[in-house]
Amino acid sequence: MATSNLALFKAKLFINNEYVDAKSPEKISVYNPADETLVTSEFPVAGPEDVDAAVDGARKAFKSGPWKDFTPSQRAACIMKLADLIEENGEELFKLETVAMGAPSYMAPFITKMSTEAWRYYAGWADKIPGQTFRSEGGKPFTFVTYEPIGVCAGIAPWNASLTTFAWKAGPALAAGNTVVFKSSEKAPLGLAAMGDLIKRAGFPPGVVQILSGPGSTGALLAQHMNVSKISFTGSVATGKKVQEMALKSNMKRVTLELGGKSPAIVFNDADIENAVKYCASGLLVNTGQACIASSRTLVQKDIAPKFIEALTTAFSQTQGLGPLADRSQFERVMSFIETGKKEASLATGGARVGDKGYYVAPTLFVDPGLDAKIYKEEIFGPVGTVRTFSTEEEVVELANDTLYGLSATVFTSSISRALRVAGKLESGTVGVNTSFMPSIEVPFGGWKESGLGRELGRDGLSAYLETKTVQINMQV
Repeated sequence: MATSNLALFKAKLFINNEYVDAKSPEKISVYNPADETLVTSEFPVAGPEDVDAAVDGARKAFKSGPWKDFTPSQRAACIMKLADLIEENGEELFKLETVAMGAPSYMAPFITKMSTEAWRYYAGWADKIPGQTFRSEGGKPFTFVTYEPIGVCAGIAPWNASLTTFAWKAGPALAAGNTVVFKSSEKAPLGLAAMGDLIKRAGFPPGVVQILSGPGSTGALLAQHMNVSKISFTGSVATGKKVQEMALKSNMKRVTLELGGKSPAIVFNDADIENAVKYCASGLLVNTGQACIASSRTLVQKDIAPKFIEALTTAFSQTQGLGPLADRSQFERVMSFIETGKKEASLATGGARVGDKGYYVAPTLFVDPGLDAKIYKEEIFGPVGTVRTFSTEEEVVELANDTLYGLSATVFTSSISRALRVAGKLESGTVGVNTSFMPSIEVPFGGWKESGLGRELGRDGLSAYLETKTVQINMQV
């Protein structure tokens, strides 16, 4: 077994505030995508017994443990302390993310900031969850409405942003008074496994936060577990549909899904070209294109298309500092798309592997793909973008909406009326105007159509972890 020398590295499950060996004999091998070296071949896979132990511990903590009697301010204090500890150990935690999935170094401050801000935001909500009351006028009963925790909530992380999505899912769940069983991605389990010590130091009682590792089979055990009341999944559409089906067929557990996108970036002829080029490049290439909101379909008005495409091609070709793709399978998938793309469109730049070691791919841009081209229709999840032209506003709205996805979109124009008009017509959960859309802690994030179900972040993200109860009292007795 090769091991990392990183101080926080743990190759165990975290159950009931203890690091424990899995009862399942199956193991995961983790490789560093930057140089293809083995990090560890001994990462545990949580099997049925392990999942049962984690869920049972979380259920006990919710129903009869100290957590049940914590006041909202006590819950908030634990969450705030965890945020502080993540911030203190941010550099080490990010190294664990990098060694597992190749996140580029420039992402470190962003990941730490997004994570700690989410924890602190939801800590602030813990003692501010309101109810409603209705007067008993006209002989009607006195009625009040409460919003109560659901119970054991499961979360399944993607490999591209494990620490951030952990905060987005576990933060509101804990603020609402639930307990959490969280599964890391088999491609990037290191950072979340290191969270166990920090969770314990933050003051969470045993069972309140359990962290498991494993492949899709472990996630399936959570999705169909009869004692899990809510599950939140971030990942592919195909897997998300399976999660929803298993949740429905088991105990109809509540489900939140964030399933990716094929986001359009619309550039009108009155746009600031320099600004549009900047964000059309960075909006796709952030995290090496391994981001659900990546603006991978650029649509530019014909009047400015030659100038814009030349500038965007230059921006792609001059981009440096991209990390590797997450692993061999993702690298092979992206390269397969590129080879197909060479037959479907004109290659403007890139289109090849960088170096002969590690899973690096050059920023790649295709021009004029067909409407049915794979590189234009399907989510690639790599540094590969396309450019098509359009003539009218009506045409581009139709092009932008011609997709199964609806997570994000961007509009570049100097006309605020056009920006508002087009944004209102786009079938998308989020829209950026003259900038790439980036999730913000205070506002809901999620998609339309096959990009997902429900919302994370903001008050909507908290509401996803609360059940509504209406009580009527006969005041005449």
